[in-house]
Amino acid sequence: MPRRLLSAAAAGALLLGLAACGDVEEGPVTTAPPEINVNGPSDGGGDAGPSDGGGEETDEATAAAPDIPPPDPADYAGMDEKTEDGAIQAFRYYIAVSMWAHQTGEDSELLELQTDACEGCPGFNAELPKLQEQGLYWSEFTVRDVKLTPHDSENFDYEIGYSFTIPDHTRPDPESGEPVAVDPIEYIAVGGLTWSTDRWVTGGLLAEWGSDVHS
Repeated sequence: MPRRLLSAAAAGALLLGLAACGDVEEGPVTTAPPEINVNGPSDGGGDAGPSDGGGEETDEATAAAPDIPPPDPADYAGMDEKTEDGAIQAFRYYIAVSMWAHQTGEDSELLELQTDACEGCPGFNAELPKLQEQGLYWSEFTVRDVKLTPHDSENFDYEIGYSFTIPDHTRPDPESGEPVAVDPIEYIAVGGLTWSTDRWVTGGLLAEWGSDVHS
């Protein structure tokens, strides 16, 4: 049976952080951030049916994923250690790998970093299957840290509060596949981390995002 997601203390800290951020949507994450300029579900980019001159569009939509290097574990020193700081670094790495998966479609490492029953993880990564279906992905960027705070937990070994920003980038429109510009988005997340054999895994995730970020 899945564990209760996160402690009241961690959730309360998340809400306090949201209040400080200003324009943030209410409620826990059950779906990925809203798609930009899109009102309906993806149909695979509109390339499923044949059309005159449509061959090039189909080839482009199924092209190889961008050659973007994965996050370097060396940048998350200590994430393989069974310590509080190790859990902090492991959650940073999880978020970075999630973003990289959205840039390349590669999700094998992401799945290794979360439990099969992770509450909140499917919602946080809900856009990924659509991107993989299209063969079109987010443009390259690096997550910017804002703040990391560990919390006591009754349900996990640690609960890590993490404020971070993804800078301006482009994402494909799920209908047309055309790149759409997205302004910087500030996220506030809490991850439930558990030590499993020789690594930290994320078993719970609560996140919110704001639409206005001022550098």
